[in-house]
Amino acid sequence: MPADTPLPTDRAALLTRLAEPKKYDIAIVGGGATGLGVALDAAQRGHSVVLIEAQDFAKGTSSRATKLVHGGVRYLAQGNIGLVREALHERVHILSSAPHLAQPLPFVMPSYKLWETPFYGVGLKMYDALAGSAGLGRTQWLSAGETRRLLPGAQPQGLKGGVKYWDGQFDDARLALAIARTAARFGALLVNYCAAVDVLHDAGRAVGLVARDAETGREFRIEAGCVVNATGVWVDALRERDAEAGGQTASPLVAPSQGVHVVVDQAFLPGEHALLVPSTADGRVLFAVPWLGQLILGTTDTPRSDLPLEPGATEPELDFILREAGNYLKRAPTRADIKSCWAGLRPLVKPGGEEGGTAGISREHTVVVARSGMVSVTGGKWTTYRAMAADVLARCTQAGVLLPRGPCATAGLHLVGAGGPAGAQRVSLSQAPGLHLYGSEAEQVNALPGAERWLAPGLSEAMVRFAVRHEYARTVEDVLARRSRQLFLDAAQAAAAAPAVAALLREELGMAGPDEGMQLAAFQALAAAYAAPGAQSIDGSA
Repeated sequence: MPADTPLPTDRAALLTRLAEPKKYDIAIVGGGATGLGVALDAAQRGHSVVLIEAQDFAKGTSSRATKLVHGGVRYLAQGNIGLVREALHERVHILSSAPHLAQPLPFVMPSYKLWETPFYGVGLKMYDALAGSAGLGRTQWLSAGETRRLLPGAQPQGLKGGVKYWDGQFDDARLALAIARTAARFGALLVNYCAAVDVLHDAGRAVGLVARDAETGREFRIEAGCVVNATGVWVDALRERDAEAGGQTASPLVAPSQGVHVVVDQAFLPGEHALLVPSTADGRVLFAVPWLGQLILGTTDTPRSDLPLEPGATEPELDFILREAGNYLKRAPTRADIKSCWAGLRPLVKPGGEEGGTAGISREHTVVVARSGMVSVTGGKWTTYRAMAADVLARCTQAGVLLPRGPCATAGLHLVGAGGPAGAQRVSLSQAPGLHLYGSEAEQVNALPGAERWLAPGLSEAMVRFAVRHEYARTVEDVLARRSRQLFLDAAQAAAAAPAVAALLREELGMAGPDEGMQLAAFQALAAAYAAPGAQSIDGSA
């Protein structure tokens, strides 16, 4: 099959492969950025790989980022030089591996006090120095006039100047999908909506998994020499199940933190420059980022003790974002301006014995090898997913559960849709969604029925068909939240398109698909929560 021909993702065929008696080199639980990165790295080296995900790929944290491929200015301020340096060098690999899904993005930090421009400018010059040859552009000091020109939506009153620097942005859910589909090209078997319900043991060693298909309830026995737990914020649940089999307990690794993002019309900050406030009233960072025709405002950093699949924004979090954005934008956004709002849970690694807030906890990842040999990974950040994957495989080899098979070679690897050696054309992610997000696969999408019939801005019938046939989509939410980003951009618009999407899914999947009425009702309720956020308390209760 030619390299630019999309692989089919027929679920019956995937489950047939899963049922085959086979011992894999590595079995991975978790279809977020980290698990998918491990699958791609391992498959690219020649290992036999299976990955299962209880929900959809990137359903959790990996689709709810601030959409930034960055070193982390805030981590530099915390003195975490190692993490920043690693992320800045990994940033360039993401930008080159998927030019249709990731691009450099200029930021402007406006100054309202005379000392801010030189103070933050020096810090951002250090940011440039840490990036070295992987830098995207040099930091510049700006006058008040230059700052107003680049940020026409910023509050002009009291503006003293600013600093311009460079980072990157991306479409997180679609990048996760591109990683998954590239791993499949290297032979990996990836199955979404298939949960790990148990860890198989032999003489105290983890030797595989019991998986259950969410649609049929059918169970599968998966044998593997190495088991990797990459379930992110939910990593402790599988660790505890593994430990219980040996009559032990597993100390919790994760201190969950919630980050909330609000989406408003891009008219609040026209242009292609993002705005960064390095220190808000409570010391947090505020971003205003143009993305796919809208403007993302965020984020918060709120500790949580529970782990809901759909965390919701709280009233204080919404008030904080809108109030702080109003301090720096010429026109202050209000609740009525919110088009969508989402929350994501960060899998921050617990500091030894500490309690309290999560803002100061390191974003570095942790890899733990249990007595059974099961390898768990959590923490980290999207930008460093590739380095995390290489680290996980190194630890698997060191633990003796995976035979070494060549070095990591994903650094120069183009993902599905990136095209040939020259790469796909890079298009600004500040513009509205469309065929450009498919890169070199745009022609194949347009060849499907319904290419000229639009269900919502940037979403055609052909795109829905492509999502089902080649992108593992099973539900209305899969299509409207992660194959397209309608739910994250405009929840009311997504709700309006949902019935047409459901009808197309029924046509494509027939009786093999999930119940249409139930999933449509569930999506409409979810869209209503995204459109009118703030009804939850921090423990997830209404």
